Amino acid sequence: MTKLLLLLLLPAVALGQSSRLNDFHSLAWLVYVGDHQLAPKWALHTEAQLRRVDLVRAPQQELYRLGLVRTLGQRVKVSGGYTFFQSHRYGQYAEVPGRVEPEHRLYEDVTLSDQLGRLGLAQRIRLEQRWLGARDASGTGPVQEYEYQNRIRYQLQLEYPLQGASIDDEEFYLTGFDELFIGFGQNVGLNVFNQNRLSGGLGYQFTKAAKLELNYLYQVRSHATPDPATNQPVVELNNGFRLNISYNLDFTKG
Repeated sequence: MTKLLLLLLLPAVALGQSSRLNDFHSLAWLVYVGDHQLAPKWALHTEAQLRRVDLVRAPQQELYRLGLVRTLGQRVKVSGGYTFFQSHRYGQYAEVPGRVEPEHRLYEDVTLSDQLGRLGLAQRIRLEQRWLGARDASGTGPVQEYEYQNRIRYQLQLEYPLQGASIDDEEFYLTGFDELFIGFGQNVGLNVFNQNRLSGGLGYQFTKAAKLELNYLYQVRSHATPDPATNQPVVELNNGFRLNISYNLDFTKG
């Protein structure tokens, strides 16, 4: 418990250090997620994210994810797959030297779901193996090398119905999550605390297969390397909105 509290306090401690440079951005994240049923206990996970900053004027990141989901019981699911990720150059203390840099990831996770009265709760632990691409000193041309890193993520997600005891078709609900990102292993350096995301808002379930959520999003993100001009660590304090579209197909029904 002590170690967990220390990890949760890391962002606050980091932000309290006067030697850090704070960078502020407005966020606009558009997210599509779909878990498409292939068999009674198997599903295909598809996901795409378009992330922008500064009142949608500048690109921040792009993400495309494909994986398999295995249901182990009423409460437990495991999944794994591949993610393609791109980071764009943005902000006063840009972390990407060129216009855009790629990243390849493999991931494995386990999700534990519980129902506490009307409150739906899901906890997810995800491991990521990351290959971060770097171009030449000018930030242009082909990728010169890939640096390998490990990361672990813990997410706590909540859903609460606003009409009745459960979330049913054509009903609104409250939704929210907090997710902590911790780097570990080789090449992580001082970037052990990678980021934290806190989000909450309103959802609407059209059917069991289709949901729409509009959330406020607050992101604390630590840069992997110091600002080259001052050699000071950089922390992004970003906030904005996250629009999430969830649509699931069932291929088991002919």
